Amino acid sequence: MDLGIAGRHAVVCGSSAGLGKSCALHLAQAGCSVVINGRDEAKLARTAEEMREETGAEITPIAGDVTQASVREELVGHAPVDILVNNAGGPPLADFRDLDGNAIRKGVEGNMITPIALIQLVIDGMAERGFGRIINITSSSVLMGIEKLDLSSGARAGLTGFLSGVSRQVASSGVTINNLLPGSFDTDRQDSIIAAAAERMGKSVEEIKAGRDAANPTGRIGYPGEFGAMCAFLASQYGGFIVGQNILMDGGATRMNF
Repeated sequence: MDLGIAGRHAVVCGSSAGLGKSCALHLAQAGCSVVINGRDEAKLARTAEEMREETGAEITPIAGDVTQASVREELVGHAPVDILVNNAGGPPLADFRDLDGNAIRKGVEGNMITPIALIQLVIDGMAERGFGRIINITSSSVLMGIEKLDLSSGARAGLTGFLSGVSRQVASSGVTINNLLPGSFDTDRQDSIIAAAAERMGKSVEEIKAGRDAANPTGRIGYPGEFGAMCAFLASQYGGFIVGQNILMDGGATRMNF
């Protein structure tokens, strides 16, 4: 399917690996030029080279922490931004009793304030040009809380609520804002969670993986390529009538009727 976004310019945060990388790759495959981002400069450079070789697209790596205003400005300063994918790792697992004010502020900064700041930088330009796609990678925990992810869930839920009204304000200008809510996907982050669980429970990594897969209605966790393809579709010419939605991708693990 031709997604109709060849020649568009995209910025994908947190894209040196995992779900962000898959989103960037699928946008590049659709013909976009893509700015990718991560804090590890060497890893980001390798990812950029891989994407160039695979897609032939223009890939610009910009290393840095997006919670810093200077990095955000550099990300969006390369060219007028048509597509913005907000993505950031959540705070580490923690009992809510152990979270002090600094930890809470850092979590909200990374998963709510920073995405909003990036949107503020690009949204008026998108509206003036009559096309824009903003996709925020949040979490299934926005819909159903997950133990010890309270800070991540709260900050991402705050972002969701904040942007719900904003998305309706800009829809008539050809700009859409939507959220992708991943459950468990086969990423490095998932591997680290499994390793920690295996050590904590005194089980093997294989046992933890088998139990995790069996608990999902699909009998497995997600593939990053599935997630990246959905991101590219939302960014496409076909995404213009999808506004302010939370699209859950978790294989049916979150058990809700609506």
